[in-house]
Amino acid sequence: MIVEREEDLTRAVLQVMGRTGDARLREILVSLIEHLHGFVRDVRLTEAEFREAGAVLAELGKRCTDTHNEVVLMAGSLGVSSLVCLLNNGDGGATETSQNLLGPFWRMRSPRVANGDSIVRSPTPGPPLLATFTVVDRERNPVAGAEVDVWHASPVGLYENQDAAQAEMNLRGKFTTDGAGRIWFRSVRPAGYPIPTDGVVGRLLAAQGRHPYRPAHVHALVFKQGYKTLISQVYADDDPRLESDVQFGVTRALCGRFVRHDDAHPAHTDLAVPWYSLEHTLVLEPGEARLPEPPIR
Repeated sequence: MIVEREEDLTRAVLQVMGRTGDARLREILVSLIEHLHGFVRDVRLTEAEFREAGAVLAELGKRCTDTHNEVVLMAGSLGVSSLVCLLNNGDGGATETSQNLLGPFWRMRSPRVANGDSIVRSPTPGPPLLATFTVVDRERNPVAGAEVDVWHASPVGLYENQDAAQAEMNLRGKFTTDGAGRIWFRSVRPAGYPIPTDGVVGRLLAAQGRHPYRPAHVHALVFKQGYKTLISQVYADDDPRLESDVQFGVTRALCGRFVRHDDAHPAHTDLAVPWYSLEHTLVLEPGEARLPEPPIR
């Protein structure tokens, strides 16, 4: 088609997209063109703005390395990551779900830890944390024998693969649920932390007057054949940034109650005061048990 008017252009592109052989890819491409062309018309995108947008996309790609993923960071900062998660879980977004963001710091092959043991592997000053997670199915039946990978940031807001002062695999461990679907472990209370702001995402946040912080949270990845692999985060309910997470990850179902205790623990007399306890239930959904690719190495 020879284009005579701007409306002709969209029709021409849609005709080409409509010839895509794979049905799902065709659906995606046709919708993409409709929305993308509609967006350009809606904002009356200028030529200078278009060139700047191309430069931003190129910069996003250049800033993806073995230790950083700016594309994932941007997707979270625009709420896209959470939207994809919610639409693909909880009956297509109709009900609550324990699924959440993977984040950039998951590592494979975390060391196995017995229930009740500590995941602190090097001096990590901070308030002690006693955590218990219960894994259930959608009917609230306990799921025994599930592998639960746990990891979180330190009390200064750094993961061990960001921080040379921490031992290898500090604050990480892989547990197995008991007959009641439970795992429990000792650690230190994590802190919230800022996402990297030295790139495209940082400039976006500055332009919007947004802070770069994520609220404190504990990650859990649950693997069990017969269930969709659960990728979850449990957020501290007393974090001051709970309602303004820069990555839009906090859901009501994943607000965990971090209870402060100012008295000595009756059994663990070695715990410093104050110490915190966390008990939370994670719900598995039917599906395929498949591990994700680690976001960074």
